[in-house]
Amino acid sequence: MFKKLVLFFFLCLPLSTFGATAPYTGGISATDLLAEYDNFAQQYKNFTPSKQDITLIQKLKGKELTVLFGTWCHDSAREVPRLIKLLEQSKVQLESIKFVAVGYNKQDASGVAQAHNLQYTPTIIVSQNGKELTRMVEKPAGTLAQDLTKNLP
Repeated sequence: MFKKLVLFFFLCLPLSTFGATAPYTGGISATDLLAEYDNFAQQYKNFTPSKQDITLIQKLKGKELTVLFGTWCHDSAREVPRLIKLLEQSKVQLESIKFVAVGYNKQDASGVAQAHNLQYTPTIIVSQNGKELTRMVEKPAGTLAQDLTKNLP
């Protein structure tokens, strides 16, 4: 009986009691992301976009961006802050931008990752009127600005 009681006690404890913590999932603002995650803030601080990339990112004017990433992912910690700084310095006027953090399973509760068939993080999707124009997956082949604008006029 005692063993069953001890087992029951441990099964009822939250996982955080044992040091297991799940990563943040769901929508988050760029400001909150940089404030809450030091690795993202450090990458943001260290990145200096080129003048060419600041000009090139202007092609995103009026577009919708969906940024799917993991707070636990080193590629996300590199690319997402670069995107934020590029957008800020270019002052490009987007139609919308949505930052969605996913868990280790690359899913989020609202189903945004599943709707976009997320395979790798980060994935940055450029759309217009709900139609996907281009996406950058994991890391750009060139610069981030080049990859995000490669199929745009």
